[in-house]
Amino acid sequence: MTITGWGLILVFTLVFIALAKPAGLWLHRVYAGERMPLARVIGPVERAFYRIAGVDPTREQGWLAYAGSLMAFNLFGIVLLFAILKLQGVLPFNPQGFAGVETLLAFNTAVSFITNTNWQNYAGESALSNFAQMAGLTVQNFLSAATGIAAAFALIRGFARREAAGIGNFWADLTRITLYILLPISIVLALFFVTQGVPQTLAASTTATTVEGSSQVIAVGPVASQLAIKQLGTNGGGFFNANSAHPFENPTALSNVAQLLAIFFIGAGLTWTFGKAVGATRQGWALLAAMVLIFAVGVSVCYWAEAAGNPIHHALGVATAGGNLEGKEVRFGTAASALYATVTTATSTGAVNAMHDSFTPLGGLVPLFNIQLGELVIGGVGSGLYAILIYAILSVFIAGLMVGRTPEYVGKKIEAREMKLSVIAIVVPPLAILGLAAIAAVLPAGLAGPLARGPHGFSEILYAFTSAAGNNGSAFGGLSGNTPFYNILLAVAMFIGRFGVLLPALAIAGGLAAKRHVPTGPGSFPTTGPLWVGLLVSVILIVGGLTFLPSLALGPIADQLQVVAGKTL
Repeated sequence: MTITGWGLILVFTLVFIALAKPAGLWLHRVYAGERMPLARVIGPVERAFYRIAGVDPTREQGWLAYAGSLMAFNLFGIVLLFAILKLQGVLPFNPQGFAGVETLLAFNTAVSFITNTNWQNYAGESALSNFAQMAGLTVQNFLSAATGIAAAFALIRGFARREAAGIGNFWADLTRITLYILLPISIVLALFFVTQGVPQTLAASTTATTVEGSSQVIAVGPVASQLAIKQLGTNGGGFFNANSAHPFENPTALSNVAQLLAIFFIGAGLTWTFGKAVGATRQGWALLAAMVLIFAVGVSVCYWAEAAGNPIHHALGVATAGGNLEGKEVRFGTAASALYATVTTATSTGAVNAMHDSFTPLGGLVPLFNIQLGELVIGGVGSGLYAILIYAILSVFIAGLMVGRTPEYVGKKIEAREMKLSVIAIVVPPLAILGLAAIAAVLPAGLAGPLARGPHGFSEILYAFTSAAGNNGSAFGGLSGNTPFYNILLAVAMFIGRFGVLLPALAIAGGLAAKRHVPTGPGSFPTTGPLWVGLLVSVILIVGGLTFLPSLALGPIADQLQVVAGKTL
């Protein structure tokens, strides 16, 4: 570990914390339906969408109508993206001449991008046309991100409103989020990435002359536009197979830092938006403090493990001064690689600038456990906020049991209905992860997937279903996922992981919005100070630890013990 490495991590942390309030202000204006600075340009486009769709943006929806609109929109998105992938051979902007994608792979990919997972069982530059990348994947990157933020807005309204029947209008939220948040920032980011050397062209490839004098064909395409929303929307799906380890997708140290800040920008801002909406910004800062605390521990452990290197290499006397550099870009090194891995798994991004399968077992445990916690350390755009709010409900319930009062949170009583829905939202992803991973670990079709044997092979399976149900999309790359077995089961995990949490969150929003505001009294448990932050973090870690420790012991922990003993399979 070096001072430079720690300096990078510290500066990044301070910068994204500083950006939380400006981002939150912008998000709150969209949440509240206020007039935006870009309204003169974008307003006519927004109103045109409403007219074409026959939507009245001022009409409030109850949680069932809101959820119904959201589900109908996303199911239609799966069908549309599946059709684009299957028909890409006859669609325009296909200079590579690619045929349609195989049916089960197209199904897996469609579910993946609609659920904000972006799991990729294919290499984009050698499987998808420019049209499929732009009109299929990039469009869904915007819409899946907007769906998550809309759900977060709905839950915020549940806490902020008093005796209200509605939690907003899904179609208005989706449109405003896309037009006033995601699109303008993505345009600026894309232009910045172009200045760093990221390609943005409709051409399929370019030919370069190597130092030996021969020629090499290099894939290019509309990369910058997809890269911008890939990171801002915490999507993570790469234009290239190597994702952000590819020099055309992440050319410089500056582009690397910009990608990391883009990933955290909206998620951090939403915590401030929540505090502003409920009339106490300290509530939002408390949530962010809990997130930062877990993030700081995770990135420290990951950096320490990777900087320490491989014990087997040390025993052989071939260890490098830079630590474990296997699977990493030397231009980034261990610090930037560990930071990137922690950031993209603390959120639902899943982008990589190093191969997680090549991390040390303890280094790889950090991104795996980040996802298993529910990716609520900043989290996915929208999904991170409603995930940590669900844990906040659980935490105040526990606090209420300790002080002997009905639990309250930001002026709303937490009763049986909220607790049942919160437990459902917390339990569903682990059931999908552990249940489906168990099936894959015993069936021949599942055991054919991992490249490694023993604990590391089990880690590859566990990571795949953790990533799918956690809507992350990163992978331990040793798993061969493009098989009928994994294409189907991973798609099921993605769908359950996304909507098994999102729908209970909307139901909670509907119930809370209808309740009266309860003023804070002398017996109320404070939810803004260090005691609250410590309780919230403890509940998150204990629930995650109790749920996943046995599987982690069979995977990365056993793998680490083998490596320390000088054994590998």
